[in-house]
Amino acid sequence: MTNHELAQCAQTMQGLRHALLVLSGKWKLQIIVALQTGTRHFRGLERSVPGISTKVLAKELKDLEAHHFIARTVHPGPPVLVEYHVLPYARTLDPVIEVLKAWGIQHQQRLEAGEAVLVPAKLSSEAQ
Repeated sequence: MTNHELAQCAQTMQGLRHALLVLSGKWKLQIIVALQTGTRHFRGLERSVPGISTKVLAKELKDLEAHHFIARTVHPGPPVLVEYHVLPYARTLDPVIEVLKAWGIQHQQRLEAGEAVLVPAKLSSEAQ
């Protein structure tokens, strides 16, 4: 590899590391997608993201808020009402979400067609 190619590779890896650090896990992008349809209360959001636990949702929402992808609004009360909505910065992920969605659909079709040989047990059970 040339020095230029090594520098390009390092730059790509650095960008990927940072993106994956911010968006790691299987929930963050799903939460953002669920909120793109509009403002939601915590429980409504929990119902919109099948399989997520209350504890994990609370943690992921805090992370997304810290990175300025979503905002939290508290309406005092009784009862206190908490709503979440996406911020404009989250829309910068739209192309990423579209590409991942297309790739995921294509990959699932390959799996169903028997083209992929090795499928981790966890992945194959989640697909069903």
